[in-house]
Amino acid sequence: MRIPPRITTLGGIAALLSVLFVGGPVTASAAGLPSTAAVGSVCYSALPSQAHDTLDLIEAGGPFPYDQDGTVFQNREALLPSRSTGYYHEYTVITPGSSDRGARRIVTGEAVEEDYYTADHYESFDLVDHDC
Repeated sequence: MRIPPRITTLGGIAALLSVLFVGGPVTASAAGLPSTAAVGSVCYSALPSQAHDTLDLIEAGGPFPYDQDGTVFQNREALLPSRSTGYYHEYTVITPGSSDRGARRIVTGEAVEEDYYTADHYESFDLVDHDC
């Protein structure tokens, strides 16, 4: 399992340097964050509690409940911005009452707080807004 080194990405470095040396945040385009024209958005506070648990586990580096957690997400549906293989990773959001992994996932990109939530097994994605 590979945990994306978010702060070591260009976007994370740009954001960190901008705060340290410029005194303010950079915009998404300046930080190299993906365009999210084909992706919706969801407030962190609106996510189910199990998604909060998954995001906390990602931040802590695990341990994860399923062997598939942390594996490379291929973006075969092409709904997320096109990136090189290995850019995205997927994690299970536990579905209460489900006898298997269920349909809910968090897919992370390498940029800081680039977390996407899907409740329908990759048919749609919402970029998580961590500020609301």
